[in-house]
Amino acid sequence: MIPIKNEEELELMRVSSRITAEALTHVWSILKPGISTIRLDEEIEKFILSNEAKPAFKGLYGFPASACISVNQEVVHGIPSKEKILEEGDIVSIDIGVEKNGFYGDAAFTFPVGEISEQKLRLMKVTFEALFQGIEKAKAGLRLQDISHAIQSHAENHGYSVVRELVGHGIGRSLHEEPQVYNFGKPNQGPLLKEGMVFAIEPMINEGERYVRTKEDGWTVVTKDGQPSAHYEHTVVIKNGIPEILTEHKLKEEVF
Repeated sequence: MIPIKNEEELELMRVSSRITAEALTHVWSILKPGISTIRLDEEIEKFILSNEAKPAFKGLYGFPASACISVNQEVVHGIPSKEKILEEGDIVSIDIGVEKNGFYGDAAFTFPVGEISEQKLRLMKVTFEALFQGIEKAKAGLRLQDISHAIQSHAENHGYSVVRELVGHGIGRSLHEEPQVYNFGKPNQGPLLKEGMVFAIEPMINEGERYVRTKEDGWTVVTKDGQPSAHYEHTVVIKNGIPEILTEHKLKEEVF
């Protein structure tokens, strides 16, 4: 069963989601070639703690860091390290979760590191557009897979492939709640969408084929063909019948 959030719960989710969005914005202010992914993780954790909140990922299922930081062909769940130094031309996907007052926010953004190729920039833009194609379908009266189908259609119409092993999810009192939100599927299928449902919608789109594997660290998911991948995510509630983005930020205007 998909949980329905009341207004009091949504107000608490707005707080944790705002901190999540601000943490991503903070990352962009310090991200540059030569910075290590562990330094980014430390800054993210410091920012979250300064807002009297908790990094939701740290220790979750045993994950060792406060953020998932995935570079180039790494799709998701990259473990920050001092050895991993960002270089000019990389793209880096940063996924952040925040818990405050018993409620969660979750968002991700793929950033350019310095000047990047037109090919990588196009992948980022199409993936970001796919996220919003999905969000537009988060409306009362539609079906869950209308979100999934919109994401898949936009990505594949531009020549990209959709990762199928990893999905979005419900979110609220837990970081991961029902339902799973696939990034592929047929329209007009799945549970009926209703007022007060909250989803973390997060397309993961590959430049090449859709196939992925998990590295020896047990966490980092990479593309099998070594081609780059992009990942964007927002926490979204159905409010007054239409989507309200709880993790809203202005990174699009600053990055693209």
